[in-house]
Amino acid sequence: MSDTVAPPSDYRILVPRDWFRVDLTQERWRGQLKTFVDRESGSGSAPEEVRRSLWTTLRNIAERGAADGALEFYLKTETPEGTAYPASLMVSLLPTPPGLAPEVGELAQTLARRRGDASRVDAVELPAGDAVRATTDTTLDFHVRMPGGVGYLLLAFSVPLSGTEGPMGDLCEAIAYSLRWVE
Repeated sequence: MSDTVAPPSDYRILVPRDWFRVDLTQERWRGQLKTFVDRESGSGSAPEEVRRSLWTTLRNIAERGAADGALEFYLKTETPEGTAYPASLMVSLLPTPPGLAPEVGELAQTLARRRGDASRVDAVELPAGDAVRATTDTTLDFHVRMPGGVGYLLLAFSVPLSGTEGPMGDLCEAIAYSLRWVE
């Protein structure tokens, strides 16, 4: 993609309605996350220690993401009881000065070296542009190069229960392919 194109002002992504959205750009994100945990364990069937563990884990993930430039955190419970760790999508902005974002092939090679044999890394073309896809048994990351060469938008999926080789993995792929830039 040419670096002479103007950077986008925003992005749009289609995420199913049953995925709970936490806006990490707002100060109230902890309350949103607590609402998710309370709702998912609200039936009373989840022991307090499980609820507390889920809250702590998700809060730590969200705090780390927010500190690293995450914009949104989507959660989808994979079990009807809501006691298991959910599938998730963390959307992060990885900015670089204009024109200094690595090319997709270069980024793919760097990620492949860094991640080793545990990941499958390849360059792919999404409707939103060129991207690097890195897959493990339970994670699926898309580094999508932003127009104007101003960095990458990272779509980091985690599917700890069902894994990436099934319907939930297919859904994650479809979500990534729905990404569109707003000019």
